[in-house]
Amino acid sequence: MDTQAAELPSTLRVLMFPWLAYGHISPFLNVAKKLADRGFLIYLCSTPVNLKSTNKKITEKYSDSIQLVELHLPELPELPPHYHTTNGLPPHLNHTLQKALKMSKPNFSKILENLKPDLVIYDVMQQWAECVANEQNIPAVKFLTSGAAVFSYFLNLVKKPGVEFPFPAIYLRTIEQVKMSEMLAKSTKEKDPDDEDPIADENIQTVLMSTSRTIEAKYIEYCSELSNWKIVPVGLPVQDPISNDADEVELIDWLGKKHENSTVFVSFGSEYFLSKEDREEIAFGLELSSVNFIWVVRFPKGEEQNLEDALPKGFLERIGERGRVLNKFAPQPRILNHPSTGGFVSHCGWNSVLESLDFGVPIIAMPMHLDQPMNARLMIELGVAVEIVRDDDGKIHRGEIAETLNGVVTGKTGENLRAKVRDISKNLKSIRDEEMDAAAEELIQLCKNS
Repeated sequence: MDTQAAELPSTLRVLMFPWLAYGHISPFLNVAKKLADRGFLIYLCSTPVNLKSTNKKITEKYSDSIQLVELHLPELPELPPHYHTTNGLPPHLNHTLQKALKMSKPNFSKILENLKPDLVIYDVMQQWAECVANEQNIPAVKFLTSGAAVFSYFLNLVKKPGVEFPFPAIYLRTIEQVKMSEMLAKSTKEKDPDDEDPIADENIQTVLMSTSRTIEAKYIEYCSELSNWKIVPVGLPVQDPISNDADEVELIDWLGKKHENSTVFVSFGSEYFLSKEDREEIAFGLELSSVNFIWVVRFPKGEEQNLEDALPKGFLERIGERGRVLNKFAPQPRILNHPSTGGFVSHCGWNSVLESLDFGVPIIAMPMHLDQPMNARLMIELGVAVEIVRDDDGKIHRGEIAETLNGVVTGKTGENLRAKVRDISKNLKSIRDEEMDAAAEELIQLCKNS
């Protein structure tokens, strides 16, 4: 070890660089808070439009230890600054956003020169960030915001083509396989030939992952086996104190008047939008069921609709006080943490899944895209979820939706799921600090040895 490495500063300064999606920024911010609690100074780097919403999530407690750093992307005519985020981004511009981010390399390099952090934690989606850090002799660590089951499934496809995934609980249905093949073909076509493969490096390296051994031990082991990575789980997110936003009061009051476990929360994340057909089937499914519900209906930027027009005629009048339909942001942690909430109808994005486990709420899975089908199957394997299964044409049906909801809220199924998810939630909380302490120690050692 050289003398410079021996004199490690007492406060480690870490620059964190997530992909420009809320589903990536959120776990990065969670780890930033956990590291700040352990004496690290964090610079969180993203575009101004993303930092505007992130700033609201940094409480006074973290105002000194987590600093936001603006990264400016080059100006492209088809990508104005309000599109420097995936939130509400029209899907056809996704590749352009990736390209623009990569073009901001010189700006990112300048940020590192000015701040001189001891370590960079970057998103696995932007491998180039490691090269920029290494040019300045700054150690860099990947952070994977997905779980180990889905990542090891993909690794198996790449590293062992033609070899069946050894864990039969995690699989794709035919229609999901078709979608997956189309998506992989498209991403291969759009791939920049200069892009490095994040799993090609055969050297042993430390990789942070947004998961816990409590739920994914065997998948973490398999990931390590296939990639030669030392995977360090950072545990579940720590929830912020639940705010008392004036906007939320009426909704939470309404929820408070419902019986324990009698209400489902229906939400499909910030980046996925229901087709008109799916929206109608869900509406009729909710109407046919006997459950209370809070349903968040979202639309892409520029395609917003009036709820009256977006839902079946007369739906809002017919459901009356049994349901609440919102077309704006919903206080998800507050709703999931409420005793009246007995189930979460979810697309099974990884952050939503972890939140559900953390609050001990069973999942009614309705996966739509990418990693979501595998996340749903993992939750079923853990015994905390049931799935609303699409038919061979990828359609969902109101009858099955109603039946599944009733089973979870009023039936024996729901009792079993709730017992299991509460048990797992307790186990996760009991090792949360231990997992993060180990991760922080790993980062300190990495800086000492570099």
